[in-house]
Amino acid sequence: ITIFVLILLILVVVKFRAAANPVPSKTSHNTAIEIVWTVAPVLILFAIAIPSFNLLTYQLKMPENPDVTIKATATQWLWSYEYEGEQAVSFDSYMLKETDRAAIGKEDVARYPRLLAVDNEVVVPVGKTVRLLVTAAPTDVIHAFAMPAFGIKIDAIPGRLNETWFRADREGLYYGQCSELCGKDHAYMPIAIRVVTDEQYATWLEAATSDLSGANRALMATVDGDAAVQTAENTTN
Repeated sequence: ITIFVLILLILVVVKFRAAANPVPSKTSHNTAIEIVWTVAPVLILFAIAIPSFNLLTYQLKMPENPDVTIKATATQWLWSYEYEGEQAVSFDSYMLKETDRAAIGKEDVARYPRLLAVDNEVVVPVGKTVRLLVTAAPTDVIHAFAMPAFGIKIDAIPGRLNETWFRADREGLYYGQCSELCGKDHAYMPIAIRVVTDEQYATWLEAATSDLSGANRALMATVDGDAAVQTAENTTN
């Protein structure tokens, strides 16, 4: 764009210089051109806006009967998750410390990147509708749950319950982050979601009700190395 504008500027300077135009133009306006440059951008914006609003409406409309409902509560500087249903599972999710990698089997930095990996990931089944309820602790500050790979970003506000949804079409480990400045450790509040098969999810959920660490280790043993990793900068799902 810069080069294109520069070329136009040079052409205008050369073509309309004083030496080439001893008698200046008396043109004050051109009605046809003015109508075109006013109407054309409006039509272009309408062409962009109509499908955009349709997409926003689809994104904000909560599907009926979601397969999984998870409540995410933000606190300085971690996420707490609660699975609703008969097999209730709840846990805190902290950024993975370098000193804890070996203990929980997450030495692979490519799969569990620094500043993005967590000790306990959210686990969801592939191809299923996941309803996400997002809030923050009553005495905390505003946070934001952002998972670019799923196209979601929603504020976590104390005393308010926001909701959104997603449906992951590929298995894998996906990373996001808190995207609302929330204090000195804002940069150390990652989000990790592991998408697995229905069978793997059912097995993990049953085991996690009594032994979360054991359930996570068993799940990692079956999925690590098989699926792609999506980071907060990668918006492909």
